[in-house]
Amino acid sequence: MAAATNKENEEKKTDVKPKKKTTKKKVQETGNEYLDYKGKKLVRVGNEIYYGNPDEPYIVTFRLEDSEDLMDLSISKRVIIELKTNEGKASKLIRQAERDGLYKAFDIGMFWLDQALESNK
Repeated sequence: MAAATNKENEEKKTDVKPKKKTTKKKVQETGNEYLDYKGKKLVRVGNEIYYGNPDEPYIVTFRLEDSEDLMDLSISKRVIIELKTNEGKASKLIRQAERDGLYKAFDIGMFWLDQALESNK
């Protein structure tokens, strides 16, 4: 009888799978649903990317106009950058530009946002 219980215990031990490490728990624990980049929220909705904190007076919007497929990825070719006031639907456009590629667009958008927030202090 003791041998039978030992076999049952061994079977139970082999059925237990090791836990996988995941970052989902960290996101749930902090309650942060959004991606942060350099201390500001980064949210994509369709073909638009919003960058900035919701409680600050300015926000940058990146509109992805043209894209090309590279293998199984969609690469943005033409991006429109807009610096706006953060007032919801009544937001006013402050500056607008167009750049080739998300890297160049993000570079100028971050500069505009930092400059606007600094001058607002």
